Amino acid sequence: MRLIGLDPGLRSTGWGVVEADGSRLRHVENGLVTSDSAGSTANRLKEIYDGLAAVIERLRPDAAAVEETFVNKNPTTTLKLGLARGAVLLAPARAGLDVAEYSANAVKKAVVGVGHADKEQVQMMVRRLLSGVAFAGPDAADALAVAICHAHHAQTRDAWARGQVMAGTAG
Repeated sequence: MRLIGLDPGLRSTGWGVVEADGSRLRHVENGLVTSDSAGSTANRLKEIYDGLAAVIERLRPDAAAVEETFVNKNPTTTLKLGLARGAVLLAPARAGLDVAEYSANAVKKAVVGVGHADKEQVQMMVRRLLSGVAFAGPDAADALAVAICHAHHAQTRDAWARGQVMAGTAG
């Protein structure tokens, strides 16, 4: 299964694609979609959407996962991040992908084992899980962590589904 993880941002949205085969993960590619900070909010959102749509078209993931918005103390910053997140959610949805959402703590717990790990710990574990990976930037590293989180959750869902099917047919 090919998964794209997305870390929304108005200046820089990170993306990372992994392939999951059982418990094995393989890095495919990662990068950043940036917007022109001098542009209008509408044009910046269009740049993010168009950039992600192109990545999705080129790499053809099977599913997407997006990190949930972290609520900031500054309401203007939080609103802008929310707008960027809307564009980020729309790109895979328009491509027909199922889109999962995970909190930052859930991503950290899935990758590091601790929900309050710092960025350096997350990046170190992503490097271990995807040996040889070079990050396009911190946002791309975060996006790969989201993809890894989704891979782990998908594995669990699949195992439950198999168990439920088996339990249902055993009767």
